[in-house]
Amino acid sequence: MASDLMSLAWYAQFSVAPASRTLKSLPGDKILLPPSALEQLLSAAATTTTTPATVHAYPPTFGAYNPHAYFAERRARELYEETQQQLPHPLTFRLVNPANGRVVYAGIQEFSARDGEVGLSTFLREALGLQDDAEADKFVRGASPQNNGGGDVPVMDGVNEAPEAGGALPRITVHAKQLPKGTYVRLRPLEAGYDPEDWKSLLEHHLRSNFTTLTKGEILAVPGGHGSGSNRHEFRFLIDKFVPEGEGICVVDTDLEVDIEALNEEQARETLQRRLAKSQKANGTSEGSSAGGVLEVWDGVQGHVLEGDYVDYTIGSWDRSQGLEIELGGTNDDEEVDLFASPLTARQRSKPRDDEFVFGDMENSYPKRIRLQPTNVELEEAEAIQVSVYGYKFISRGDSSMRVSPRSFYIRVTQFDQAQLSIATTEEANANEPPGPEYLSCKNCAQWVPQRTMVLHENFCLRNNILCSHCKAVFKKSSSEWSNHWHCPHDSAHGNSSSSKIKHDEVSHTPRSCPNCSYEATNLKMLAQHRTTLCPGKPILCQFCHLTVPQEGDPESPNPEALLSGLTPHELADGARTTECHLCSKIIRLRDMAAHLKHHDLQRRNRPKPAICRNVNCGRTLDGVGKNGEVGVASRIGQGAGNALGLCSICFGPLYVSMYDPEGKALRRRIERRYLSQLLTGCGKSWCKNEYCRSGRKNLAIIEEDGHELKSQTILPMVRPFVENMEDVKGSPFHFCVDEASQRRRGLAGMLAAAGSQRQSSGKGKGEVATEKDGYEVEWCVAALEAEGGNPEKAATWLENWAPSRAEARH
Repeated sequence: MASDLMSLAWYAQFSVAPASRTLKSLPGDKILLPPSALEQLLSAAATTTTTPATVHAYPPTFGAYNPHAYFAERRARELYEETQQQLPHPLTFRLVNPANGRVVYAGIQEFSARDGEVGLSTFLREALGLQDDAEADKFVRGASPQNNGGGDVPVMDGVNEAPEAGGALPRITVHAKQLPKGTYVRLRPLEAGYDPEDWKSLLEHHLRSNFTTLTKGEILAVPGGHGSGSNRHEFRFLIDKFVPEGEGICVVDTDLEVDIEALNEEQARETLQRRLAKSQKANGTSEGSSAGGVLEVWDGVQGHVLEGDYVDYTIGSWDRSQGLEIELGGTNDDEEVDLFASPLTARQRSKPRDDEFVFGDMENSYPKRIRLQPTNVELEEAEAIQVSVYGYKFISRGDSSMRVSPRSFYIRVTQFDQAQLSIATTEEANANEPPGPEYLSCKNCAQWVPQRTMVLHENFCLRNNILCSHCKAVFKKSSSEWSNHWHCPHDSAHGNSSSSKIKHDEVSHTPRSCPNCSYEATNLKMLAQHRTTLCPGKPILCQFCHLTVPQEGDPESPNPEALLSGLTPHELADGARTTECHLCSKIIRLRDMAAHLKHHDLQRRNRPKPAICRNVNCGRTLDGVGKNGEVGVASRIGQGAGNALGLCSICFGPLYVSMYDPEGKALRRRIERRYLSQLLTGCGKSWCKNEYCRSGRKNLAIIEEDGHELKSQTILPMVRPFVENMEDVKGSPFHFCVDEASQRRRGLAGMLAAAGSQRQSSGKGKGEVATEKDGYEVEWCVAALEAEGGNPEKAATWLENWAPSRAEARH
């Protein structure tokens, strides 16, 4: 494999650009080189690809007045000029730090560095053992244009000395080195406890987005999870083995098999123990959070959750024509437990969390409810609904004050009809009306009290109760609820405990930063809305690469093309890859494939029926069909039927005579003799099923009325209508013997057409929807079997791809 690689002989020494200028723009193993390096590489590539045969002025047989030789020479020179500017793809490099001898391979990001400098990513800096130096930054900022990374500064031990500037920049050697395409890599995790579900999709996406090469012995760090702050972590792997073997491999445009193996036996045992512990924790205990699981409609579930933990449930099935209500209760008023829900769709893959949810209830009153209407657009393509119960963790308390005892809760899922919900709302409104004409409303507590006891009630109520002027709630004057009752000065929120006030301020009035982008939210709910809508780090299931990846994009300046197409920025870029249409074999972009297939479907619906042979025993079309749905392929190459009788070229062949017959008298005689020959002597084939053939009638066990065989005087009246009406193409058919394959195809075509009609009628009156989508006309069935060589299964596929059904043909 290495011998097939394009050899590119080029190397140069560069000063390493300061980290403050390059780290933000360089991911993975990418480097920045100056434009002068590109010119040198192009020159080296031209020297490498030039051969002695391409540099001569003219070939020995060149003639100045020979146009063919002149054209050949001009084309040869054009090819030569193209090879002069050709670089291998992808372009990879071998980086060497002469100060410590470390070597690493890298890919190019762009040629935009300053002259004499190379920009390195964080991964490459660590691999080469380069440390960020404040003096180096100072040196670069204070260096003159003449000495900024130029070749006049002496090199000593891999360091660019600049005594007059008071600092130094490290220098490395960059070699152009093409690597073989990798087919296998073995990674060893540096820590125990890795779960394959955690790193598999992350690793694949990280390598494809950030790396061109992999170097043996280096540490690959993959950022993992969708948490924020300290909850985010990274997986670190040792790159241990390659196929093909060597110092490095290229990971672009190749199918790479990845194995994850423990570093040693001790790590493998510890990983197993951690997974067992994680499994036990997931099962839930009385000392911790519940395990979660599947929520069935109308079945309630008791559970408990620790502060800062989540209990995750899944609603897998429900009646989508009715509304869905998720209710959380069974919790003490002083314990803060929140309810979140998110649909599981291709655009929503994350489990609901306090900073990433679609529906939620974080208020201070119980029970908490989430009502989902059947017309909610978020539920249109939902595979399931993910529900999470969260034991709220107060950020003002810190980790030291986390409550150890679990908080109990009761969760239940029910369904409701919109009409029933309207009736319940009306009843609640009517509850505020007086029970009778003798009742009056208390001015203090607003309760309905009989008129005869109103004086006693008001004296007691004013002495013991107090009315909140803001929310009109009534409290006992000596109760803790009244002493802790509060109203937010910024909104309409209120509560009856100090913890609810702290939580409201943390949730609604504390700014939050998005962990995936630079977005600054005014509160937690705005952050959750951002992370489930426009955040570039929002995970989606890409419809093209079928991986869970960030949707990407700029939330402040959305891509207009992505908005118009309904795709995410990642899908817009990934959908630019091309593939072959399975119907027409054209090269189509993935994101245009749906529209392309709709165009095929529109053409299919409007296609006219193909003309089939007038011979009822023949399974051929008049003009031929192709495997890709072409009709009339034989006519286009001059092999059509070529007659006015509506017979295919095979059936008309025995009737053809090269003589002048304008009135068709001779043709009628030939048709008549053909029928007489069939009925008197037969074709002699054991498989013949032709009713107008002696052999076919024998095979079909057709017995004459008088018990004797047919004779000429009885045959002529039988065939005369066919002879007289031979010009009526749409009238009486012909009955000529054909080959076995053609006869078999015609029989199968009739069965396919009849099977569709039977399926349509069988659904009527049995609670099934009667449809004609599966039924096709016999002409299309004949064409399908002819195109697929008589294979019924392939013919059914051909019909689905290229033929309109009976209902579609009518409309």
